[in-house]
Amino acid sequence: MSFMAPTDDAQTFQPLPGRAFDRSAYHALLRDLLDIVGAEPPAAEERVWHHRARRAVGDAVTRRANSAGSDGVPDEWFEPLLRAAVFEPDPSFSSQLVRPAVAAFGRRRVQLALIAYLETGTSVDAAGAARAMYWTAVGVSYVPGSRNPTPESAAELEAVRDLYERYRHSALRRFLTDDDLDLRRCILPRLTLDPAMYPTEMHDQVAQAVHIARTSSDDYLRHRVEIQIAPRA
Repeated sequence: MSFMAPTDDAQTFQPLPGRAFDRSAYHALLRDLLDIVGAEPPAAEERVWHHRARRAVGDAVTRRANSAGSDGVPDEWFEPLLRAAVFEPDPSFSSQLVRPAVAAFGRRRVQLALIAYLETGTSVDAAGAARAMYWTAVGVSYVPGSRNPTPESAAELEAVRDLYERYRHSALRRFLTDDDLDLRRCILPRLTLDPAMYPTEMHDQVAQAVHIARTSSDDYLRHRVEIQIAPRA
């Protein structure tokens, strides 16, 4: 179980459309985060500065988390790190902040914070949380020759099973109640559209979400939903 949509041929998917964002505000967030974690600001042209800054922050967090002589990662690093991950406009690059946060503070704490952004944040925050959530999923290992998770993976999954359900329900509700296009684009790829995964009283909400996506004026939503509800072989 993960926050990913069911596996398909990746080439059948349209890429998530780019999003408008405040570049100067994001730059300031990363600069503040570099100061907080004690990382040297990179000397690089603007085109690659954000990438190197994220990597420098992630390396600093990881070193502190793995340092045998330290008291662990300071708690005051958590919120700025998650805030920058949520504000990151590219879903591929947010991993450079989310994965170190999971390693330092634990999967459950990170998932709870992102779910809170999804449930109560602005449309921009909720969209960022939906993108970042992908990188918190348990990387499942399987018993050789079977489809059964190893005991270690099974334990990791069980530890956050309730959060998978909470995210699924919260994502569906936010998709229905917030008509912000970027938010809906970010939620849909990992929105479970199988009614069997919800309690009976939410089945109509699943059907409503499918209807919204199918009748949207946005080509990405219309294209994506048809792939997600297509019968599996």
